[in-house]
Amino acid sequence: MKRYFKLNILPFLLYVMVRIIYFTNKKVYHHPKDDGEPFLVCMWHGDLMSQPYNYYGFRKNGHVKAMISYNKDGEIIAKLVSSFKIGALRGSSSKGAAKVLISAIKELKSGNDVAITPDGPRGPRYSVADGVIAIAQKSGVKIRCFNAMPTKFWQFGSWDKFVLPKPFGRIDFYISEPFDISSMEFEEAREFIKEKMLIHSLD
Repeated sequence: MKRYFKLNILPFLLYVMVRIIYFTNKKVYHHPKDDGEPFLVCMWHGDLMSQPYNYYGFRKNGHVKAMISYNKDGEIIAKLVSSFKIGALRGSSSKGAAKVLISAIKELKSGNDVAITPDGPRGPRYSVADGVIAIAQKSGVKIRCFNAMPTKFWQFGSWDKFVLPKPFGRIDFYISEPFDISSMEFEEAREFIKEKMLIHSLD
């Protein structure tokens, strides 16, 4: 019964809560021009809840799949994002890594977008794991960094300092210009991505 609640009832309740929160907030989009090319969505793990609205504010009829881990939280997140018409690519650095990397590259080469949290699923916060670099370089696609800055929010005590906007505030949504890391060494690319990601990040 507990597992049924977590996998079926909880994601629906979270979906309703998120819809209410974002309906009551003023949303301001700071988006560049969409060039129509597939891209790799790069977002912090603690900022996950804001990004469906950011993505569909940028690409109304876009097709995106999120890389989600196989852990228990991943099951809940996969169910939740499916309510926002976001698909799931299951796997992480500790389980199914090669398979999910190949799947992500295939999605990008077929013209779809792929979302990844470079510091997930275990952190540390604001770190950049190898996966995002490998996918971008092997697929040849560019990266866009996604961030959201709510004026009112709850911040949890988890490792990622998870942020949930409060109702009746304002949320500024940011998407960077696309950038290419194909010619960079891994460490150079890691620092470059982190620098881009931190421009509009909460402390």
